[in-house]
Amino acid sequence: MARAGLTADRVTAAAADLADGIGFDNVTLSALARHFGVKDASLYSHVKNVRDLRTRVALLAGGELIDEIAVAVAGRSGRDALMAYADAYRAYALAHPGRYAATQIRVDPAAVADSPAMRRTVEITYGMLRGYGLAEPDLTDAVRLLRSTFHGYISIEAQGGFNHVRDVDTSWRRAVAALHVLLEHWPASSTEEANHA
Repeated sequence: MARAGLTADRVTAAAADLADGIGFDNVTLSALARHFGVKDASLYSHVKNVRDLRTRVALLAGGELIDEIAVAVAGRSGRDALMAYADAYRAYALAHPGRYAATQIRVDPAAVADSPAMRRTVEITYGMLRGYGLAEPDLTDAVRLLRSTFHGYISIEAQGGFNHVRDVDTSWRRAVAALHVLLEHWPASSTEEANHA
């Protein structure tokens, strides 16, 4: 029997839950329809297609992630803020693997521009990094460094790829501490870099 009361938000939330259970790449409209006990066609009045659904999950997950980060960094600055940011990021990614995978997809810039959560992500992340005295283009470079470092570490950790006896949490904290030192001593842009910009 079909379940009444489907909405775009309810469908998106269910898709996010499904992503955490079976993997983001395995979320399809057919799988979601089976979850709700409806025919695939019933979902098309709420989402356009699987790409639209995945974009909605990405935006939902991005909002959840920055909400947790915002709570963690509130009232903190410098190393404390960076560590809180990193720990909240890692905790969310490990607890919600499907949702986290959704945050890594390329989303239409128009959808990002219309998303309050994505604007909040920029505000909080750039605000933390401005505490290190950074301005553009260094802010963008620093964001890319943090994101790639966090993502790489978490991806390897989630796959069980750290086999050394050293505690993974200790290595994580040392890595974030090293990022703090780097951010405090961010290299000045060279003339050659300026010419390539």
